[in-house]
Amino acid sequence: MNVSESSWAVFRIGDLGAMLEAYLEPEQVAAVYRAYEFASRAHAGQRRMSGEPYILHPLEVARIVAEMRMDAESIMAALLHDVLEDTAVSKETLAQEFSEEVAELVDGVTKLTQLKVGTQAEAQAESFRKMILAMGRDIRVILIKLADRLHNMRTLAPLPPEKRRRIARETLEIYAPIANRLGMNSLRLELEDLGFAALYPMRHRVLREAVVRARGNRKEIMGKITEAIRRRLADEGLGGRVIGREKHLYGIYLKMRRKGVSLGEVMDVYAVRIIVDSVDTCYRVLGAVHNLYKPVPGRFKDYIAIPKANGYQSLHTTLFGPWGVPIEVQIRTWEMDRVAESGIAAHWLYKSGESGAPGPQARAAEWLRNLLEMQKSAGNSVEFLEHVKIDLFPDEIYVFTPNGEIKRLPRGATPVDFAYAVHTDVGNHCVAAKVDRRLVPLRTPLQTGQTVEILTAPTARPNPAWLSFVATGKARANIRNYLKRLERDDAIRLGRQLLDQALAGQGAGDVEDVPPRRRDEVLAEYGLAAMDDLLAEIGLGRRSPELVARRLAAGGEEGERAAGRTGPLAITGAEGMVVTYARCCHPIPGDPIVGFLSAGRGLVIHAQSCRNLRSGRVGEWLEVDWAERVEGEFPVAIRIDAVNQRGVLATIAAAIAECGCNIEDAAVHERDGRHSAIDLTIAVRDRVHVAAVMRRLRRIRQVLRLARLRRG
Repeated sequence: MNVSESSWAVFRIGDLGAMLEAYLEPEQVAAVYRAYEFASRAHAGQRRMSGEPYILHPLEVARIVAEMRMDAESIMAALLHDVLEDTAVSKETLAQEFSEEVAELVDGVTKLTQLKVGTQAEAQAESFRKMILAMGRDIRVILIKLADRLHNMRTLAPLPPEKRRRIARETLEIYAPIANRLGMNSLRLELEDLGFAALYPMRHRVLREAVVRARGNRKEIMGKITEAIRRRLADEGLGGRVIGREKHLYGIYLKMRRKGVSLGEVMDVYAVRIIVDSVDTCYRVLGAVHNLYKPVPGRFKDYIAIPKANGYQSLHTTLFGPWGVPIEVQIRTWEMDRVAESGIAAHWLYKSGESGAPGPQARAAEWLRNLLEMQKSAGNSVEFLEHVKIDLFPDEIYVFTPNGEIKRLPRGATPVDFAYAVHTDVGNHCVAAKVDRRLVPLRTPLQTGQTVEILTAPTARPNPAWLSFVATGKARANIRNYLKRLERDDAIRLGRQLLDQALAGQGAGDVEDVPPRRRDEVLAEYGLAAMDDLLAEIGLGRRSPELVARRLAAGGEEGERAAGRTGPLAITGAEGMVVTYARCCHPIPGDPIVGFLSAGRGLVIHAQSCRNLRSGRVGEWLEVDWAERVEGEFPVAIRIDAVNQRGVLATIAAAIAECGCNIEDAAVHERDGRHSAIDLTIAVRDRVHVAAVMRRLRRIRQVLRLARLRRG
């Protein structure tokens, strides 16, 4: 570092030291200086893309963290946050030089540089997952990471355009929403506007110029509105500060896109913030402004009584102002305003042990607990990141449990989302829901103010169809996790049946008869850790049971001599998700059947008469048959030629219901003016059941012909 560069760094560390001396103890400030000197030596000779010494970046990050008035360990970690990633310093060295606490903070912020993943998306997702785990141990990790991202966004210009856009998109999709979720409004606004400028530079420039022109014409009107409100508050003997609010560029852009409105329509709304000394005064000021200008019906929100998930509190109302202009008013206390701008950093109480932790920190802790639960349920890092993104964009609703507890959910949430918000077990065993004491379908979107009661049953299980309508990441992660576990259990059971059958064909008994040493050798050959993993691979159709049986029985001459065909595999209907029934031929109990092993789908059952059998390759088909007792119902397709008369479809449906069947699908094809062909898919138990249904249908006068429909 040359003299001028060194003096720049010395000036900035001196400036940082002056900030810290205002609220830290002298020995803590001395420890921060020591961290700076260590980081300066570690980064010696390194430069950023702009050409400036690298040490200036950690200094600026530490300055942003100091502006949040964070503790000495956080400032030290901010100064050291890149040494693990960009220098030869180890985590152990940091722990020895400073403390285990500082080393853990730095490690939590550090990206995964040595990660062996296939794509940029996987690397980003895995790094994010690691950061969330570190946040679970210490939430200061995310505050330092947000400061790091903010300074990187302020200094994006020297980077190539493609990298600028990638970082900006990541900022808008992940880091700005996290800042919002933690209630850090001022930091979020800056991240959003910097991200907007980097991702869409032309749109940002055009919109900024248009907004500057529009604001020039608004000053006089805004001045008259704020002066009228000040006079009314003075007349009522109410103190407070009245300020005009400016909407930020990215917020204006999103509103124009979301509502499809012009800039003029967005800028026609005037925004005022009133800050007072107490909660009681907030409500008195609300009455005063409602007497001054008429409120717009349905636009009042009380976030003081029911705070937002990030701890935000304020009264919101919209007024019909002078000349018919709408005025959006926010009324809050000074403390609420500080929390609204700084969020979790407004009340830094790390390890305070106080039971009455302030709103933003308590809600942040609750959010982190939900994230960690989702992390356990997610299959991989990319899936986890998608679940988190869902949770980061909540347009919230507020609903009540039967005992009056408030639950915050994103708009569009359903009773299933509510059930998982109460507890994972409630969601997993949910069977029905009552909203305001009335039974509703589980896919019904909930509305603010409703009371929701979940009905459960011990035998109930998550339904795959729920994934098509749930709105929360927690619900989606738990449903997917349960279905994966269920599929694996089913696959292991089927794999054991298939392997036992194949081993019997080799004259080697069953899986339990194979010597443990031989099993371990075969598992090592396949690179699998346990026998259940191998059985699941077989059940899912990824490995041939015949080939695995040969490997397990290899070397047994007696087994080779005794090898031969065994009986067919019995299909009971209870195999679960790893046995599927072909839609081309709709096999049902009583039909002659064969099985086909399909990679990823497991065992697919076809009727022996299915034309698609011709496409199967030799060796892939398995000999199967129905068990003596088969569980469940099976879809079967029938075609009915009927006279085209009013009510004929209802008559047919009633006859099928009499026989104890459900209609799963129906299609009507008009052939001419008098006749129609009706294709129905009905659920039956076996061939005897479908025969009884067809006998009943033949007694209907309008039915001319009917037959089972086989598309295969």
